[in-house]
Amino acid sequence: MFTGIVEEVGTVREVRVGAGGATLDIACATVVADAQIGDSISVNGCCLTVTTLPSHGFTADLMGETLRRTSLGGLTTGSLVNLERALRADGRLGGHLVQGHVDGVGTVRAVEPHESWTVMRITAPHALHRYLVEKGSVTVDGTSLTVMETDAEGFAVGLIPHTLSATSLRDRVQGDAVNLEVDVIAKYVERMLRERSEEPS
Repeated sequence: MFTGIVEEVGTVREVRVGAGGATLDIACATVVADAQIGDSISVNGCCLTVTTLPSHGFTADLMGETLRRTSLGGLTTGSLVNLERALRADGRLGGHLVQGHVDGVGTVRAVEPHESWTVMRITAPHALHRYLVEKGSVTVDGTSLTVMETDAEGFAVGLIPHTLSATSLRDRVQGDAVNLEVDVIAKYVERMLRERSEEPS
């Protein structure tokens, strides 16, 4: 479980593609300060398992399923990635409950700078639209954000200067793919209500 509060922006050193998967080699410092092999680290919102701990950071394996269902398959040497360690039981929940399970890949539709903030408009898969509500929570590339507004294509979020400086969202431009995770509570509520409605009266 994560919170969507990015701890560090890492740099991809190498992507080694193999049969049906890949290995991601990331340079970083903060998230590996107390890491052990087998720990979970969120990489652009996708929960990955640490497989080795070289001096410069860590490596993680990507299954074919991960490559197909997230934007991680598009990473190349030099790509910036948002990193977060798994939430400690005694830690602060600064963002919202984030599983690190990507629900879909969106596309940056527009980046609109304003005087004190930036608006990012994102096209989301249609299947996720019902979970996106104004002032609700959404995770974009592992960053916990508040939905400013929704429209027929997706949603918009507001990025304050701190968010831009502390995450890789500062590098996102129109056309870029981003990992999306909607609020898990909404998904559970939907499932329970659907099953209740299917029960015989």
